[in-house]
Amino acid sequence: MSRTTSPARTSIDWAGLGWLMLFFWYFSGVTQALLMFSGTTGFAGFRDAFFLSSLWLAPVLLLPRLTRPLAALIGLVLWACSLVGLSYFGIYRQEFSQSVIFVMFESNTAEAGEYFSQYFSLWLCLALLLYSAGAVLLWKRLRPVALPLYSRVPLALALVAATLAYPFYKQMVTQQRSFAEAQEKVEQRMASAVPWQLLVGYRQYRQQLDNMQALLNQNAALPPLQNLKDSSGDAPRTLVLVLGESTTREHMHLYGYGRDTTPNLDALAARDNSLTVFRNVVSPRPYTIEVMQQILTFGNEEHPDRFLTDPSLINLMKQAGYKTFWITNQQTMTKRNTMLTTFSQQTDVPVYLNNQRTQNASQFDSVVLEPFDKALRDPAQKKLIIVHLLGTHMDYRYRYPAQFEHFKDNLGAPAALSPDQVQTYNFYDNAVRYNDFVVSDLIKRYSATTPNGFLLYLSDHGEDVYSSGKHDRLGRNEADPTRPMYTIPFLLWTSPSWQAAHPRDLQAMANRPYSSAHLIHTLSDLAGLSYDRFEPAKSLVSPQFSALPRWIGDPYAKNGLHAFDKLPGVNDDKEQRTASSDIASPRQK
Repeated sequence: MSRTTSPARTSIDWAGLGWLMLFFWYFSGVTQALLMFSGTTGFAGFRDAFFLSSLWLAPVLLLPRLTRPLAALIGLVLWACSLVGLSYFGIYRQEFSQSVIFVMFESNTAEAGEYFSQYFSLWLCLALLLYSAGAVLLWKRLRPVALPLYSRVPLALALVAATLAYPFYKQMVTQQRSFAEAQEKVEQRMASAVPWQLLVGYRQYRQQLDNMQALLNQNAALPPLQNLKDSSGDAPRTLVLVLGESTTREHMHLYGYGRDTTPNLDALAARDNSLTVFRNVVSPRPYTIEVMQQILTFGNEEHPDRFLTDPSLINLMKQAGYKTFWITNQQTMTKRNTMLTTFSQQTDVPVYLNNQRTQNASQFDSVVLEPFDKALRDPAQKKLIIVHLLGTHMDYRYRYPAQFEHFKDNLGAPAALSPDQVQTYNFYDNAVRYNDFVVSDLIKRYSATTPNGFLLYLSDHGEDVYSSGKHDRLGRNEADPTRPMYTIPFLLWTSPSWQAAHPRDLQAMANRPYSSAHLIHTLSDLAGLSYDRFEPAKSLVSPQFSALPRWIGDPYAKNGLHAFDKLPGVNDDKEQRTASSDIASPRQK
């Protein structure tokens, strides 16, 4: 009688494999699950953590007899690394990133001690102990998963290739990106899992730090502005610049939009003559970094590289004797944001509030209010406070808390929108309404201190959220520009004492056509500063103001600049009828 092979001896131990996968996933997955279910981030990090955790199956499948000791060794490393990210979430409800590493290294020992004493708690210790106990219980459930020798090596190699090699192939071959671009994309996904979260974060931190330091060294070598004069003398003053993000005035009720997106600013403008609403200001570019390189420096569309060769607004104000503050809810240390961090590092007191790894994470601008109050209380006689908001940056649903979910249906939305588009449209308008709360609250807090000075708010650029043409555009595209990408809010609140010392009929200037590329001249004029580089014609509030061409587009591209006033729909609006519509590109002159 012939013997038959028992199916139980040849089948894969799926339960044993499942316990192994759960064990390795646990150290990345718990934190990612907390981030996802708390609404802080989306599904991507959770998915990537699961995918990358499968890599650790390779060694235990290759050496099944050493399953438990190998799993213990790997698990110990993953556990130690995971405590960092889990603790950070427990304290800040944010995901650990290279930005956190930057802030950690920027803090001194005393600050670190203050943070530890403030946030150390028994419940956090208990949570970490329970988490660690869970890891031990999972480890005790592990058992060898024996596979035939001929299948072990291919399977292990397949796991390594799928988690590490294939993502590079996809980026470089399928997406046709360079190796450096592919590496950036792959690292971004790997940062969802430990230990890559720490390794990738530190490598990116060092890379961006080196780039930033080079820019700071270059800035420090710049000569001071010549013949700088301050018409305000030694009078104590506090000036505030609030920089918004991705907010087009096309979606602000204050500027005539149908939906009630700005109830607080509407009320403030109705009762306070100190608030001037400028109605015809545009941004030169639809991207944050490129805009900041112009509005915070002497750079503009015709001379975009002056941010590298000329002093910045911060250099100017420090030279004039101001103590400077930078309070930001933007991401701190990323490849794109290195320039922003460089500007912030030029100030005397930088405050970083957003250490999220991705923009698609809940991060509300109300976090700027407490450090703003603290800066207002600072005893310095002359202060410049810059507040950089996250505003209405995509993904819009992460920009406002639940109580600001005001728009929920299609009332007031374009009829052509699909249900999914209406949802996005509502997300954006809710974000604008929350931005209205934050900006108006900043103004109220500032005015409550009876200051001598002014507060200026503008957005870096706009956003087309199904707002133009056939209502089929979402986001920003410099190669295919539309009006909402560039039309920005521009609000100025002046204190009675400052207005008395610097009398201007600001309301009469509210319809002047202006580009924020020349903002440094307007701020200088408002502050009473003059110097050799100051051009009164480029100041929105100067008697010598001249309506200059408002260039938009990529200044580095051949024939890349265009006149904003020639965009379709610009001169159909009453607020734009004062603007010149017959301007030639400087590339064509």
